[in-house]
Amino acid sequence: MKQINKSDIKNILIRSTNWLGDAVMTTPAIHAVRETFPVARIAILANPLTAPLFQPHPDVDEVLVYDRKGRHSGLKGRLALAAELRGHGFDLAILLQNAVDAAVIAWLARIPRRMGFATDGRGILLTHKVSVDGAVRRLHHVDYYLHMLRQFGIAASEKRLALTTTAEEDKAAAGLLASSGISSDDFLLAVNPGASFGAAKRWYPERFAAVADALADRWGAKVVITGGPGEVDIAAAIESAMQNGCLNLAGKTGLRTLMALIKRCDFMITNDSGPMHVAAAFDVPLAAIFGSTDHTTTAPFSEHAVVVRKDTECAPCLKRECPIDHRCMTEVAAEDVVNAAIKLQVEVSSA
Repeated sequence: MKQINKSDIKNILIRSTNWLGDAVMTTPAIHAVRETFPVARIAILANPLTAPLFQPHPDVDEVLVYDRKGRHSGLKGRLALAAELRGHGFDLAILLQNAVDAAVIAWLARIPRRMGFATDGRGILLTHKVSVDGAVRRLHHVDYYLHMLRQFGIAASEKRLALTTTAEEDKAAAGLLASSGISSDDFLLAVNPGASFGAAKRWYPERFAAVADALADRWGAKVVITGGPGEVDIAAAIESAMQNGCLNLAGKTGLRTLMALIKRCDFMITNDSGPMHVAAAFDVPLAAIFGSTDHTTTAPFSEHAVVVRKDTECAPCLKRECPIDHRCMTEVAAEDVVNAAIKLQVEVSSA
């Protein structure tokens, strides 16, 4: 396998993945790049959804936004993006995103070393490529990205998720909570009911409400509902079904504010989703409900997390919509999640 002469690398472009959760799970790989090339300049190329994760980030010097639906749309937009990247003079492109589009743009940008998995028929465009077999596909996503880098001598001394917020963002989140009567001393329970991939990943509003009420009563907790614009309806249904009051912020915050809010939380109840991985990165204890997705590859990468799921013959199916009776989720009772959360919180508190 063709190796990298590390002394030649001064300027690195990392192509981020497109989904929020996936992007969080690449942060150990990004740290491995930083640790291997401590004085290199590292830029991230990310879409508008994931770019804010890295603004700022301790291992990233610059964030470049790939607006595929806007100014970089179509062939003309791709050529314009390639020209922009060419002007940065990158020595190495590390393509964490698997699509051929990532390799085409790096090639058009004339980046001399292009590293990534040989997926999507793009192997011919890569100078440093790694094949993907069944064993590699079964790796947890954190290990999947690290596996590719290790083939070229890029590794880190530790393996952990990493996100950061600024002091100003933390202060703004505290102010937002304080305006609704939630102080810094309150135990804050987040309920995160969304899952952007599709309805098959989503548990039920009335069950989230039952869990939130039970845990709020047990822990004396304040409850905040988090989520993006696509979760407004389900969040409203949870708020309506709860016996206790809550702060419903679904669809009312940008990603950076959401990150600061999640960082402040003491516990999260969540579907398999991007904010779940954000919570794991901030070491927020969490109970994650899994159904149609594969917990072996996308479980929260945290010692303070528990996966709640039922073994059904059809899961994980990885489908956006359930074609039958959604049994992987209907079989998960509110009591299952409450008990798992209580057990985890006891373990965390006694550690």
